[in-house]
Amino acid sequence: MVPKRHAKRAVTRNLIERQVLAALQRQGERMPAGQWLVRLRSPWSRDAFRSADSLRLRAAVSSELDTLFARCSSPRSS
Repeated sequence: MVPKRHAKRAVTRNLIERQVLAALQRQGERMPAGQWLVRLRSPWSRDAFRSADSLRLRAAVSSELDTLFARCSSPRSS
């Protein structure tokens, strides 16, 4: 879910949603089975990412998602 208050432009929200799907595909079998909800918790700065669909924004979103999914797929210590 990408709320409008965190990503004002529709093109940015769509980019983030596509990056989530791509990151899930990259993780493949490492993710535990189940339904996953990825929710944006803080806004993406329009000042830091001037273009709504830039390579820099794609790289930042992709990197953050890979880190998040790697944490989810690693076995937990008891």
